[in-house]
Amino acid sequence: MSYQNLLIQHEGHTATIYIHREAKLNALNYATITELKQAFQALENNPLVWGVLLTGSGSKAFVAGADISEFQDKSPEEGIALARYGHELMDKIANFSKPVLAAINGFALGGGLELALSCHIRIASSQAKVGLPEVSLGLIPGYGGTQRLTALIGKGKAMEMILTGDMLTAQEALQWGLVNHVVEVEELIQTGQSILSKIYTRSKTAISAAIQAINAQDNNAVDGFEQEIKAFGQCFHSPDFAEGVQAFLEKRNPKF
Repeated sequence: MSYQNLLIQHEGHTATIYIHREAKLNALNYATITELKQAFQALENNPLVWGVLLTGSGSKAFVAGADISEFQDKSPEEGIALARYGHELMDKIANFSKPVLAAINGFALGGGLELALSCHIRIASSQAKVGLPEVSLGLIPGYGGTQRLTALIGKGKAMEMILTGDMLTAQEALQWGLVNHVVEVEELIQTGQSILSKIYTRSKTAISAAIQAINAQDNNAVDGFEQEIKAFGQCFHSPDFAEGVQAFLEKRNPKF
């Protein structure tokens, strides 16, 4: 499949998606959201892809925000439809059965930070800056930012970040728990690939079950503890469990 706004590279079992609108600082417009939905669906169905690295083209931005020009002259009903469309993408990434890592190579603002928040793991270059500045436009975050940021860093800090609209440096984002690691920009992709490569040595069925169980805490309609119990039990039926236990007893590395 060919894309107008994405570049996808495959190396080993990792698919790296570059949001490729560098002249627009990789702004997240409707067409790009559509292509990201298509890309993640294709990668979900590709058994040769075990994980996804998501980043932006160029050195300035991961995604510098939504394409605000698309918001002009919209009715409240149209605004709701836009938000739902963005939520569909973020939910697809958050619930992706394979690990998704955001490599934040520059500005991740507004919808761009919401995109990174939907990923399972975030790493940032030392020059990256992140923020949700929507209140300066008379808006609030509409692609899940009010919920995912709060779950990640806590209500008080999320309130401060969203209500002021201020940006955080990469080091501040690390201190607040918003990103997992900060590295130099030239090390960013390699670090992301290294983290994914370590995950690939573990059971793929267990990784998928863990993602599902962890995500259950975001859903008030689901008992996360019960979800964990069921997922734990289901692991007992997997070939990976049999291999993992046998390898442990034989004091060797498992072959998943």
